[in-house]
Formats: sequence, structure tokens, C-alpha cells
Amino acid sequence: MGDKYGSIQVMKPEQIYQNLKDLAEKLSILVSEQSFRNSGLKVKSGLCKIKGKNIFIMDKSLPIPEKNEILASCLIEMPHEEIFLLPAVREILNRLINKK
Repeated sequence: MGDKYGSIQVMKPEQIYQNLKDLAEKLSILVSEQSFRNSGLKVKSGLCKIKGKNIFIMDKSLPIPEKNEILASCLIEMPHEEIFLLPAVREILNRLINKK
């Protein structure tokens, strides 16, 4: 049973999201989920630097698969090659890299 990431994808979206957040932490990026609904501003999830620290602000209301796509798209830009990742997570990152 495959999905858009390929046939070896066997992890639940929530597990993938946790693994992506763990990778971000290893790269010294804090993932912070915030509610954008009542901000009154047009805000998108993304990486920013606050007081010298990398923080990825994620829209809390997004579905998990979308969170995975957004966070993984950010992480492929970071030096993650030497960090151990589960094969399913590595495959997701590699597929995004190959899309570019």
C-alpha cells in the first residue's frame, strides 16, 4: 500500500512528523506550532531566525500530511546527510530533493 512518497512508506503521518521534528532539533531548529487563525494576518508556516536562533513556526491547524511536506521542504535545505534517519523519512527527503 503506497502513497505519494512511495511503496516503502510504512510509517503513519504522525510518526513521520515526529521524526522530522526530531531531525529539526538535531539541526538546532526549534519547531513551534502556533495558531494563525486569529492573527488577522496572512501568515504561512516557515523558518525564521529570532534572537539568533532558528525557529520553524508551523500553523497548528494544518493537517499532518501538509505539515510533513512543509517541514521536510525546509529540512532538505539543511545539512542532514550525516544524520541517521529512518529509511522512510530519508526517502521522503530524497524525493523532495529530486523534485527540485
